[in-house]
Amino acid sequence: MSQETHYLPPAALASGQMTLPGSKSISNRVLLLAALSEGSTRIEGLLDSDDTRVMLAALRTLGLQIDDCGDNQVVVHGKGHFPQAQADLFLGNAGTAFRPLTAALAVAGGQYRLHGVPRMHERPVGDLVTALQAIGAQISYEGQVGYPPLQISPGPLHIDGPIPIQGTVSSQFLTAFLMAAPMLAAKTGRDVVLQVQGELISRPYIAITLQLMARFGVKVVQEDWQRFTIAADSRYTAPETIHIEGDASSASYFLALGLLGQGPVQINGVGRDSIQGDIAFAHFIERLGAKVTFRDQALVVERAGSVTEQPLPAFDEDFNLIPDAAMTAAVLALYADGPCTLRNIASWRVKETDRIHAMHTELSKLGATVASGPDWIRITPPAPGQWQTASIGTYDDHRMAMCFSLAVFGPVGVTILDPGCVSKTFPDYFQVYASLLETQKVAS
Repeated sequence: MSQETHYLPPAALASGQMTLPGSKSISNRVLLLAALSEGSTRIEGLLDSDDTRVMLAALRTLGLQIDDCGDNQVVVHGKGHFPQAQADLFLGNAGTAFRPLTAALAVAGGQYRLHGVPRMHERPVGDLVTALQAIGAQISYEGQVGYPPLQISPGPLHIDGPIPIQGTVSSQFLTAFLMAAPMLAAKTGRDVVLQVQGELISRPYIAITLQLMARFGVKVVQEDWQRFTIAADSRYTAPETIHIEGDASSASYFLALGLLGQGPVQINGVGRDSIQGDIAFAHFIERLGAKVTFRDQALVVERAGSVTEQPLPAFDEDFNLIPDAAMTAAVLALYADGPCTLRNIASWRVKETDRIHAMHTELSKLGATVASGPDWIRITPPAPGQWQTASIGTYDDHRMAMCFSLAVFGPVGVTILDPGCVSKTFPDYFQVYASLLETQKVAS
């Protein structure tokens, strides 16, 4: 962890407008889909961040030509396969690169090693590997079973019926297999049927995958979010040009900023027709008292009155569908008029850090009373006079740094440790944030 720190003084008001960086979830999916397509795809609005750089570097190592056109545009010259049949790929802590590439390379049939930072080696991948091994993929673990690093070797693939895949730990496992499925269909000449075991979490992220696959010419038939069929003749085709919409998870911080700082705050790059599930966070903050205006490519949020004089209503909410944006809700609980509970967030345990543990620890530093369990956290806000000045640990987790920037609407400021971790998805976050904030001393 870097020794760098960033102090944020107390604030009361926020207004102005900003433009979101491209969606991480969409960016890395589109890069891989373009690589697996025949033909060239111009990608506009691509996120420039650690995670997308990892995916770009991996695809180039695998033999794909990718032209950097500047202004967040690239052209991927797809081959429908990976020209390099042997590679060693370092994938940092990018789950949106590691999981899909594991599936695609296992189906591709080459000799590959996939590894990352130490935290990546603590993030489970066993459910995906088990599903791939069921079709004959040759994958072995270098260390602990169920976790990276992985060794992939060529081997004959087969389909004997519906392929079971667990849906209870991470939706990225199903996303990874779905994106690789047209390659498997081409190799076997058979329909690919994926059967989800258990309850599928984070369904909106699967919806993103299905919509993007359709943009690349592959229609997936899904039945009740449990059974997914990819026809034997499915093949990816380059759509020529595709635009990446702004990141809805990152929008949550600025939606919250408009709520806490009265606004209006205009968020450009994502709007009423977003394909991202985290757009639902806008409706959550409406329930907390915000007025949100939905435009084609923008959201505008405002609220009458300060949270000091009019606390937010306490909430008890199931956040299974929007776990990333839920982190923002956890910090909003600091300004509520009673205890707030976030439920069904077990996926927080296997993200960039154990986010339930991290949230519990850091919210407590600010004076909140916090309780937590396997898939829930309950936050009782600090009583008047009980707010504590704190240095917030970020655990090399970009979302910890960004959501705790919202902890300045009480009587004290906060210090963010290792603020540079936001480079994973939003490298200039703190500059953009500061441009909207009017800092002033707030009476305790």
